[in-house]
Amino acid sequence: MRYPAVAGQFYAGSETGLRKQVEECFMHELGPGQLPEINPSGERKIRGIISPHAGFVFSGPIAAHGFAALAKDGLPEVFIILGPNHRGVGSGIAITTHDFETPMGIMEIDQELAGKLKQGPIDDTILAHRHEHSIEVQLPFIQYLASDKKFVPISMLTQDYKSAAEVGKIIRQAIGDRDAVIIASTDFSHYISPEKAKEKDNLAIQQILDLNPKGLYETVRKNHITMCGFGPVMAMLEAVQGSEAELLKYSNSGDVQPMSEVVGYASIVVR
Repeated sequence: MRYPAVAGQFYAGSETGLRKQVEECFMHELGPGQLPEINPSGERKIRGIISPHAGFVFSGPIAAHGFAALAKDGLPEVFIILGPNHRGVGSGIAITTHDFETPMGIMEIDQELAGKLKQGPIDDTILAHRHEHSIEVQLPFIQYLASDKKFVPISMLTQDYKSAAEVGKIIRQAIGDRDAVIIASTDFSHYISPEKAKEKDNLAIQQILDLNPKGLYETVRKNHITMCGFGPVMAMLEAVQGSEAELLKYSNSGDVQPMSEVVGYASIVVR
């Protein structure tokens, strides 16, 4: 079992408190403004989601946009969640076969899919996941929508374009004809003015909307954009190979609480 690393810190530590907090994210003025209703006959066009991973107080309402859109579109069979490795522990790119626990229950690993993903640069080690928050904070939103979904987490310390493209190809082949949604967990600019954050983040977001993973990599490097999960985003774009991307919401931590240096957040879906 992979036990919660940030329960009671990034989000509420009890089941009742966490469920209430997730609902507050959906109802927040920066969120969708209503609780999601799952459409059992949705079109199922959403294949990828870009979602932030800060504390729910700051980024939860932005993340809620992606999950609200997913509920309307219909839930997939399985999720793959890619997140950056902030801790620098474990191998460069890693899954784990340990089930994840949150205050809302246990979210099981899809062992068959995990087995197919363990190849090339992708190792299997719990060390990369044990203290990492970027994947963990996505789970309560999924668990709020459905308690029976399985997933595979992929932690990325290595985030160069070549590695991300290879991971994307492995994911695409491993999924095959299964109905899957790939969530790329990332925040955008870190600790700069709101104006500068919006300016820089718009450059990265435009590359995402153009479905251009290599362009994203070059834009992040050229403009020194402190986007922590560009590797997961590139891998998701390579895996999904979608035909349309939509920005649902962009905001920053200063929109929640006045501050001179902010972190940027975006919710984007790829169909």
